[in-house]
Amino acid sequence: MVRPKPDLDALRAQIAALEKRPVLADGAALVKQKRDSDGDELLGLLKAPPGLLHEVFADEHRQSGTALGFTLGLARSLIAQNRQALIYLQLSAEAQEIGLPYGLGFSNYGLTPDTLVIGRIGAVPELLWALEEALACRAVAGVIVDLASHAKALDFTVSRRISLRAAAAGTSAFLIRYGTGREASAARLRWHVKPAVSAGQPFDANAPGNPRFAVEIEKLRLGQELGNALKTEQHHLTLDWTENGFVSVDPRNRQRPLAPLRRQAAPSRPQPAALGDRLSEAS
Repeated sequence: MVRPKPDLDALRAQIAALEKRPVLADGAALVKQKRDSDGDELLGLLKAPPGLLHEVFADEHRQSGTALGFTLGLARSLIAQNRQALIYLQLSAEAQEIGLPYGLGFSNYGLTPDTLVIGRIGAVPELLWALEEALACRAVAGVIVDLASHAKALDFTVSRRISLRAAAAGTSAFLIRYGTGREASAARLRWHVKPAVSAGQPFDANAPGNPRFAVEIEKLRLGQELGNALKTEQHHLTLDWTENGFVSVDPRNRQRPLAPLRRQAAPSRPQPAALGDRLSEAS
């Protein structure tokens, strides 16, 4: 039995149709609208349309909380009435190294623990399979893959397939990666995120303020018009996370001086611990 040859022209036309989806044009229009309202095109990228592949890079594993927090901030804008779930995938062996999301902390990003479905998978091929299957689910707003290692299975061909699957389903994919090396990928946006010193609290200069992120946009493929508009600009942002989402920080106020420590002489003998009302424990 002779099998019919695949129609290569039809396949090429199908791929071309996926790559020319209106999502890219909508993304450029969205960023332009944001620029017209506040004068900053880069802020519009924080609310990029669904169906894109993002890469979020942190330099070290100990910055995993920063990378995940920034990714959750990006994903929150994708939550809709018909897409209320986020899926978080990681390798079981890497969970002890980079940790798991903390459910109670989700409220800081306008999310609830019920929003997130966590999957811990044994090997990279199964992880990538789960990613592609989750992207096809119409109830999912975004799929987050937290990958501590640089797996050879995640090459350019695989990333291109993930990008096409995300565009076809309208579900965004976020790959959290670590280290200073970069590999070729089909990601539409690549973010480099670092923790930054927060602004503090008005009642206590040493108390931590809102989460602050130092963000660099290393890669941008969201329409030719937008790429040309941003080509000559510095792709750097300093962002605070607030209850209303990301807020750009004035460059003049990016750092805050730390209050000097109050040095007290060491007591000559043991002292009882003070209670909340400042009465000694023995009183």
